[in-house]
Amino acid sequence: MSNRPAPTAEPRPDRPDRPDPPAPPTTPRPDLRLLPPAATAWATTAALLPTDHRHTPLVLTTAALAVLAALPLLARGRRHGLPAVLLTAAAAASATTLHTADLHRGPLPALARLHSQATVELTLTSDPVALGPRVRGSGRGQSMVVIHARADRVTARTTGTTTTRTPVTVIAQGTAAAQWLPLLPSTRVAADTTALPPSDPAEPTAAVLLTRAPPRLLAPPSAVQRAAGSLRQGLRRAADPLAPDARALLPGLVVGDTSRLPDDLRDAFRTTDLAHLTAVSGANLSIILAVLLGSPSRAATPERGGLAARLGLPLRTTAAAGTALTAAFVVLCRPEPSVLRAAATGLIGLLALAAGRRSHALTALSAAVLLLLLADPWLARDYGFLLSVLATAGLLTLGPRWSAALARRGWPVRLAEATGAASAAQAFCGPVIVLLTARVSLVAVPCNLLAELAVAPATLVGFAALAIAPVSATVAGLLARLAGIPTGWLAAVARHGAALPGAQVAWPAGWAGAAALAVVTAAAACAAPAVLPRLRRHPFLTVLLVLALLATLLRPPLLTRIATGWPPPGWRLVMCDVGQGDMAVLPAAPGAAPDTAVVIDTGPDPRAADACLRSLGVTRVALVILTHFHADHVEGLPGVLHGRTVAAVQTTTLDDPPGEEARVLRWAARSGVPVVRAAPREHRTAAPGVTWDVLWPDGPAAPDAPGPNNSSIAAVAIVHGLRIALLGDLEPPAQAHLLAHGAAALGRVDVLKVAHHGSAHQDWSLTAALHPRLALISCGQDNPYGHPAPATVAYLTALGATVLRTDTSGDIAVLGDTPATLHAAVHPHHPDN
Repeated sequence: MSNRPAPTAEPRPDRPDRPDPPAPPTTPRPDLRLLPPAATAWATTAALLPTDHRHTPLVLTTAALAVLAALPLLARGRRHGLPAVLLTAAAAASATTLHTADLHRGPLPALARLHSQATVELTLTSDPVALGPRVRGSGRGQSMVVIHARADRVTARTTGTTTTRTPVTVIAQGTAAAQWLPLLPSTRVAADTTALPPSDPAEPTAAVLLTRAPPRLLAPPSAVQRAAGSLRQGLRRAADPLAPDARALLPGLVVGDTSRLPDDLRDAFRTTDLAHLTAVSGANLSIILAVLLGSPSRAATPERGGLAARLGLPLRTTAAAGTALTAAFVVLCRPEPSVLRAAATGLIGLLALAAGRRSHALTALSAAVLLLLLADPWLARDYGFLLSVLATAGLLTLGPRWSAALARRGWPVRLAEATGAASAAQAFCGPVIVLLTARVSLVAVPCNLLAELAVAPATLVGFAALAIAPVSATVAGLLARLAGIPTGWLAAVARHGAALPGAQVAWPAGWAGAAALAVVTAAAACAAPAVLPRLRRHPFLTVLLVLALLATLLRPPLLTRIATGWPPPGWRLVMCDVGQGDMAVLPAAPGAAPDTAVVIDTGPDPRAADACLRSLGVTRVALVILTHFHADHVEGLPGVLHGRTVAAVQTTTLDDPPGEEARVLRWAARSGVPVVRAAPREHRTAAPGVTWDVLWPDGPAAPDAPGPNNSSIAAVAIVHGLRIALLGDLEPPAQAHLLAHGAAALGRVDVLKVAHHGSAHQDWSLTAALHPRLALISCGQDNPYGHPAPATVAYLTALGATVLRTDTSGDIAVLGDTPATLHAAVHPHHPDN
């Protein structure tokens, strides 16, 4: 035996003599066995549901993605993989067939094809939703209330009385529509209706029941629905004293009540990809369950947190409490697709908790998708459900990896986790959003990061206010005020993010655009690990990149003009492409790039009006001239007023229609802008070289020229030597009067804004007297009025005029200083479109 001491390990020269760092925890391999069946169920269901040509790409793409998701997993050699997929496909086909059979049950489908009248007894299956009127031509359409229901009994002259169980959609119009709004799901009513076939055969409804009658109550809602309705009403009352944005958003964030949400705030949330916050989503349920259970990853371990652990509740009692809380949440916040997805996923996790087993998030998600599609196959066609599933999948797969990568590069842990999660959800959802909007939000990730600070406080305090409202309205009001602080922050983030000129960029529409975005996103994710370290080593490149991003978001007018060529220098008039309506802009400041303008009409859409002025760099408006009060000329006024200094609004002398006139006065008063009337023979100067004369109306309305169109303000403007005639919507009687009484002031013009969107009703004598070299027609693509009339275009062309139309050319800019240099430039899309 040797007495030599045992050799000691000497430190390696290339490593410090210190203990090895602990090995990072190993992440368990995800269990993906349920993913192929879930994907198969989705593809089978989407393929078997009723469809038309608009849904064919969706069906084919869904099937292709499902096959691509399933094949690699089946190829791993799972012995039971193929039988499971085949059984799932059979189950999905059976469930879809049974559900679509409801669409052909009873007499309503046949009555709908004949547009027959029927008295129908209904059980409401959804909350009534009020849809605001849409601008259609000269006016706003009727407000309507839409309700999903089940027809239980149908009485018609041709079929008698029949008992059935047929899904229908009820549309209530007219003065009685408001009486449908307070109804709750499970209420039974009767109504006299006209049955119509559904406009989209892919909708889960057998008929559309149009009614102008109030509902006749047959049975009140269930006690559960009454309790839920009372809680929601209590939250609305508690939120009444809040600031407008917080008052509108808090009920939507907590219980999905978006009835108070104004259109501009709703648009701001869509622009910033924060739309999931305008109504309750699955994230709300996750927040509430986290309070009860603590971290989901430790829910079944001794280290579990949450309220249940603090109270010492055993696992099964905790799971039962979580199940009851989830069921109450679904009833209270309505079974929206994202809520159903979160509830099903949560219930599967609670089942695993009760069994004492660890839950795998992807397994729970796959199982939830599979069960929900078998229970309600129509979810396979629901974009909200698809976005919810994709966002959750992104959070569970890419989110942790990207967060860990950022943390390794020195990011604070919380910031790395939030950024990784927001980026992963956006990467998964971006291609689907492109399908819906053909736009990409450049502010989605930062806005989601800023919003995340306030979502949990607003949700939890808002639910506390809702729960305490039946007991103490005073305490509920105090809690609502506290919740209003983070809720107001959410609204401010959405508004400020959407106000950035480059908040969105145009992207190719359709499936090609979605695929392109997916490829670009994947390429950026693969290149990031190599690019980011280089940026850290080269601060100059980092500064250049930051400046480029700021320039893209802020879009300074000079840089925008250089990049897009729009607007062209020296423009004298721009006819904005605002759809089926009118909007023209005259420069009102010296220089090649004026920021002040005169706006003639505002079109039917505030967003289009705002986008056109932003593309021109207009920040101040010397005067808004509203030629008459038809909706397609005035409804865009809020977009012109938004974020700009407006000196005055000028209107015609006829206050008709009175509803639109009242809206214009209300918008102007809210912005502190005075409203003035156009004076006959009025002469104005906006800037050196920019003047105009009001030629019509020249007094009280002529008896043979009645109506708002014939009261349109008509003027001749002289812009740096070019004579431009602006005729509003004048019809032949007023055009004849204008020619008879204003011939001396009219004369020949260089540019004619053709009256009434180029309709066939023109006084050709006036057109011949004006003899324009360039004729501009503002109209919308595929409008139902046939504007412009082929005869009008042919006559203008025969006069020797060049005819340009916004529906085919987009924005149109008139350039030149003399008739000899007159020319035009077109811009098919706004930079923001």
